[in-house]
Amino acid sequence: MKTVKLGGSLLMAAALFSSCIEQSDVEMHTTIHPDGTCTRIVSYSDVMSQEMRDTLWTDSSQRRAQPVPECLEISGFTYSYTQVGNGDTVTSVLTHDYNTVAEMSEDMPLQLNGVQLKATSSFTKQFRWFYTDYTFTEVFSSVGDVFSHPITDYLEDDVASFWFTGQPEMLQGLSGAELAEQLNPIESAVTNWLNDNIFQLNFDFIANHYDSVINPPISREQFIAQRGSFKDYVLKFGDIMDVDHKKVFKDFFHSDAYGFFFDETPSGKALVRENGKLWSVLDLSVPYTLTMPGKITDAGIGVCQNDTVFYPLTGERLIPHDYTISATSRVNHVWAYIVTVLLVVLVSVCVLYKRS
Repeated sequence: MKTVKLGGSLLMAAALFSSCIEQSDVEMHTTIHPDGTCTRIVSYSDVMSQEMRDTLWTDSSQRRAQPVPECLEISGFTYSYTQVGNGDTVTSVLTHDYNTVAEMSEDMPLQLNGVQLKATSSFTKQFRWFYTDYTFTEVFSSVGDVFSHPITDYLEDDVASFWFTGQPEMLQGLSGAELAEQLNPIESAVTNWLNDNIFQLNFDFIANHYDSVINPPISREQFIAQRGSFKDYVLKFGDIMDVDHKKVFKDFFHSDAYGFFFDETPSGKALVRENGKLWSVLDLSVPYTLTMPGKITDAGIGVCQNDTVFYPLTGERLIPHDYTISATSRVNHVWAYIVTVLLVVLVSVCVLYKRS
C-alpha cells in the first residue's frame, strides 16, 4: 500500500500500536534438534535510561527491557538474560526448550490485540543409509477476520496472496513499466479495501455508542440510514486516512455533536483502541530465523545464509490466508560411507582370496 499521512484518531492508533517493530526490535529464532526437541528464543529491545533501570529493576526477576512489547506474551519462557548496550539500549533474550514442535507452537509467544497467534507445527525425519532428511513446518493461522471486509471481496485469491505475501510469483520477467501497469490496479483495490474497513469500523463504533452523543442532530436510525451517503462524501476527499474526521462529520451532519469521538475523551480513546486492532495487524513485523540439523537443502519461501533460514513474519502476510514456513535439512552419515568402503574392501579381499 502506498504511503499515506494519517489524521486524527487514525494517527494516534497507528502510533500506539506500532511499537512491536519500530520501537522494540522483536525477533524470534527457532532451533530444531535431531531428536525432534526444539528451542525457541525471543528477543526485544527498549531504550531505558539509568534512572529507569534503577527504578524498575528492583530485583533480579525484574531485570528485563521495559515495556514488554504489546505483541509478546513471555510469561511461559523459562530462561532469560538482559544486556545493556550503547545508548541505553536494553535487550532481553528469552529462551524455552520444548519436547516437541507441537508443544512449541501451542506456546506461541506472539499475540495481536491480546490474543495469542495460533500456529501448528510438524517435524519429520527420513532415514536413508547415507543421510537423514529433516523437515520442519510451522503454519500461522490467518488473522484476516479482524477486518470486516475480507480482501478476497476486492481481489482474486492468488492476487491478494501475491500482494501480501509475494506468493505465488506472478510478475516475474516484466519490465518496470509493465510491473507498474499490473500493480497499480492491485494497489487501488487494496486501498479501497482498507478505506472500507476503516470507515465501517469508525461509523459502526459511533452508531453503537450513539446514546453518548449529546444533542445529536438526527436519530440513531437516521444516522445509520445515512451510512452510504456519508461514505461517498468522505471518500470524495481521497484516502480516508487523509481526512480530518472531526471536520467531515461536522460538515456533513452540520453539527459538532460527534467531535468528541475524535478528541482526548474516554470515547475518543476507546475509538483509538478499536482502530488500533487493525493497525496492530498491519504493523506486526517479527524477523523469524530457523536453524535445523545439518545443512539446509530447501528453505521454502525463506532465504538461507550459513544454514540459517530467514523468514519475513508480518501481520500483512497473515491477512489473506494461513502463512506457512517450511525447511528441509540433511545430515550426511560419515559412518555409512566408512562402513560401505570397508564392506567393499572386505568383499574385494574375499573374492581375491577365493580366486587365489
